[in-house]
Amino acid sequence: MYTPKLYREEDREKILSFLKSNNFPALVSTHEGRLTATHLPVEMFESPDGSLTIHGHLSRANPQWKSLEGQEALLMFQGPHTYISPRWYNHVNVPTWNYINVHVYGTVKILDGEAFRSLLRNLIHLHEAGTGYSLDGLPADFVEKEMRGAVGFSMEVTRLDAASKLSQNRDDESHSSIISHLKESGDPASLEIANEMQKRRP
Repeated sequence: MYTPKLYREEDREKILSFLKSNNFPALVSTHEGRLTATHLPVEMFESPDGSLTIHGHLSRANPQWKSLEGQEALLMFQGPHTYISPRWYNHVNVPTWNYINVHVYGTVKILDGEAFRSLLRNLIHLHEAGTGYSLDGLPADFVEKEMRGAVGFSMEVTRLDAASKLSQNRDDESHSSIISHLKESGDPASLEIANEMQKRRP
């Protein structure tokens, strides 16, 4: 991902927090010589040594999984993004876009058997904690049937590219004006970007 130095996110804790909060990325890989992508839920694990592993699953009917084993793939995590009007500056300029996203690269391994069951158990617990719904509480034959229709994978993360383009290149007057106009718009993405701009301004 091309990211000018000014917009490059280097804070590891911010990046990991972002990945956990935006855990429905697009998995991009090559299948039969063509790029293909699938949007899917994932879960991230950090080892004591700092290495990262991401687990996810996709439909067995989706041919993308057949080429994943051993391949370097890309997970594209998209955060809030919004249009920035040049009318909000104190000088002549052009339209642009503010956004936060992270690209995660790594080598993929297909999971099956108990490893896949554990993946599903953890994903369900992540989203159903405290509700009483769990994988182990479901009928065994139902779980086996559902598992046959899906494929699990793990990605050993080799690289993180994070971008936070939040008008860092604007003077204080224009920066404040952008925040004000984004808040006036009232839409959730604009409000998220405005809040991040406020938090990250030196």
